[in-house]
Amino acid sequence: MSRAVQPGSAREAASRGRPVAASVSRSRNPGMPLDLHAVRSERVNRPAADARAATLTTRRSVKQAWQAGWLLRAVTLIDLTTLAGDDTPGRVLRLCGKARKPVREDILAALGVEGREVTAAAVCVYHGMVPTAREAMRGSGIPVAAVSTGFPAGLSPLRTRIIEIKESVAEGAEEVDVVITRGTVLAGDWERLYDEVAAFREACGDASAKVILGTGELGTLANVKRAAAVAMMAGADFVKTSTGKEPVNATLPVGVVLARAVRDYFRATGVRVGLKAAGGLKTAKDALAWLILVKEELGDAWLDPHLFRIGASSLLADIERQLEHHVTGRYSAFHRHPLG
Repeated sequence: MSRAVQPGSAREAASRGRPVAASVSRSRNPGMPLDLHAVRSERVNRPAADARAATLTTRRSVKQAWQAGWLLRAVTLIDLTTLAGDDTPGRVLRLCGKARKPVREDILAALGVEGREVTAAAVCVYHGMVPTAREAMRGSGIPVAAVSTGFPAGLSPLRTRIIEIKESVAEGAEEVDVVITRGTVLAGDWERLYDEVAAFREACGDASAKVILGTGELGTLANVKRAAAVAMMAGADFVKTSTGKEPVNATLPVGVVLARAVRDYFRATGVRVGLKAAGGLKTAKDALAWLILVKEELGDAWLDPHLFRIGASSLLADIERQLEHHVTGRYSAFHRHPLG
């Protein structure tokens, strides 16, 4: 028999104060010296990680009003993203409009949370679109995140990548999603990876450094955990699964490994580092699985946009469809939930 997970209904979640907005303040991760012994000692039991991931949703269920509450929370954790080669200012403006109002007012009213501040966690765009997004988000309190450092491959010269970070911050990016050189992980060159991430972190200044590991290209789950450990030691504010451009992106076994790396770092240092899942999350069911993972592996404190993000675009439409189904009993077409 499945066990219901009950974080709260839509109305109850709203009554707790702002289920849809940041409620946990967090200082930056100061980092620490590279501990090579700890990094090289990291091990992952792959069958156990797979088994843990497989039971996250089969042993639990989230139903009815509880599901609506979880999905509203998921909306507030989304980095609403457009990273296409044919991005235009118009598309970015529509994205920003949707970030401000991600769920239709009539749906919010039917859920009993009308008037509550329901927004996306951030807007994530290419470096060249930062000024457009920044102007559109002015006064909203929603940060603009820029993908940088030769996204998605991360193979441009280090000096060039650092300049790109500084220019994104100068243009108004409050968060920067940086890409590591995956070859450093595959070669076990942890000193170089540490220096690279530390340089990115310094270049970010006051902007949050969200370090993309490209987990689908790291070969093993042990490499994923070691890379995450090094990134956090170097000062990463978030560790992020993927660019979304790899053949394999955010999988639940990877999520289990990253969550435990984050937990280990917190236990060792007292510093909470954020986790971002990106790439391949397209359905409300995907979002619920990741929320359950984070709740069970890291605790309620991480179910907050300061500490957990979902990088997505089409995911929002499916969540909005599920919320409409909850209040009407009918599934609507995707075109009823446009980007903007």
